[in-house]
Amino acid sequence: MVDRDRTVVLGLGNILCGDEGFGVVALLAVRAQVGHIPGVDWLDGGVMGLDLLPVVESSSRLLILDAIDTGMDPGSLIEFDKGDIPLFGGIKLSEHQVSFQEVLALARFRQSLPEHLRLIGVQPDDTSTGIGLSQAVDSAMGGIIQAAERVLHEWVYSGAEHRTVLDR
Repeated sequence: MVDRDRTVVLGLGNILCGDEGFGVVALLAVRAQVGHIPGVDWLDGGVMGLDLLPVVESSSRLLILDAIDTGMDPGSLIEFDKGDIPLFGGIKLSEHQVSFQEVLALARFRQSLPEHLRLIGVQPDDTSTGIGLSQAVDSAMGGIIQAAERVLHEWVYSGAEHRTVLDR
């Protein structure tokens, strides 16, 4: 069941594979920057794949943070709106993305995609085994945080009485 007031920020990735863990690291960085926001759930989705279907289907607004391989220069900011996210396995965006794309495709088939869906990511540089982000991806974090803040502001704080929380 969809909670019309539920906003979820979902970090995806495997922190044991370098830049592949970007979404999880970005989740923590964005949360640290914006602080507590009433009505926003912060979730480390790791590489949970199809286990994330209930999260997707119960959200009205879903912001996904992830490493996305689009062939751009390492560290490039990538942003997709709901209609731009490939929802089939033919396009592999990251090591776990095929499973998450299947989650989104299944939610769409069941007519339960969140009304508002955004994916913010970065082009990875090094996804080999190891902990920590590459310099190119780490350098992009400021832009990722700003993009996520903009989306959250748009979704959660559209009323003037709340704007001071994110307007610094």
